[in-house]
Amino acid sequence: MKRVALLLVPVALAATFATAGCGSSKKSSSSNTTSTPTTSTTPSAAGGGGSSVSVTADAGGALKFNATTLTAKAGKVTVKDVNPSSSGIPHGIAVEGNGVDKDGTGGTSGVSAGKTATLSVTLKPGTYTFYCPVDGHKAAGMKGTLTVK
Repeated sequence: MKRVALLLVPVALAATFATAGCGSSKKSSSSNTTSTPTTSTTPSAAGGGGSSVSVTADAGGALKFNATTLTAKAGKVTVKDVNPSSSGIPHGIAVEGNGVDKDGTGGTSGVSAGKTATLSVTLKPGTYTFYCPVDGHKAAGMKGTLTVK
């Protein structure tokens, strides 16, 4: 039990420091800009790996995420999409590829501003697409690549 507690302390500290820089209101003039997503690895109860990753929708209402690439460990992966949109546009999160096609909370209707859409799915190693399932958002470019190792 002490070993588990000692192992979780660095994970908690890493998550705290990784999220300290989130929520910037800086706007970028380049549509090809990507940033390093927040990724924290959380062991599953069965010891089979897995992780949690997070993206944020554009606060200004543009149909894009703050990152176009995410990396996770194989197993139960939780993907979160924070919707800070001041324009009231709903957003959501979905993952597809390798036989998986699943929408998170809010489904194709998404979640409103100030809410977080969450999706938990068991993923094998490979490449997947994460995207916003709200009608027209994926086609407009609100998507990225999720690499599961």
